Amino acid sequence: MNLKKASVTEYMDLKKICTDAYALNFHDHWNEGGLEWYLEQEFSVERIMADLADDTTEYLFIEHKLKQVGFLKIKTTSSTDLPFDHSVVLEKIYLLPECIGLGIGKWALGTLIEKLEARGTKKLFLAVIDTNLSAIAFYEKLGFSYHSKTRLEIPYFKEELKGMHRMVKELNSNK
Repeated sequence: MNLKKASVTEYMDLKKICTDAYALNFHDHWNEGGLEWYLEQEFSVERIMADLADDTTEYLFIEHKLKQVGFLKIKTTSSTDLPFDHSVVLEKIYLLPECIGLGIGKWALGTLIEKLEARGTKKLFLAVIDTNLSAIAFYEKLGFSYHSKTRLEIPYFKEELKGMHRMVKELNSNK
């Protein structure tokens, strides 16, 4: 397995894995027209190119058996009220459905944490739908704990899924 930083020249590969991994897993979280709207907002060529040019945003391909099977997106800044000094937000971690349950997500997140610790990052934040108990349990097994409640305020997303738990993991920074 490999965790590889995406470069600007790989924007089309990134767009494909982002769109596929998200849409195949979360198509049923949206009201009519919402999935298409969200994919255009988050994974259009223009958005991906802007994110790749942004020093505070990083995409990483998750590779398994020489194939891209998912991705991570992290940000080193936050527009929220989080205590953000020396922290990173895991904005997205998605795998193709056939790769879920194989330990790939656990490996990818563990590898990311090692990289962040080596950089001197103190905390890793994420948000997860509060009714997604299996994802919450997954993050708890990796050492994340509940931080606060928040809410997704985006159009077309099903109302009953907008509640979110912010979770945090304290990292063992080398710096």
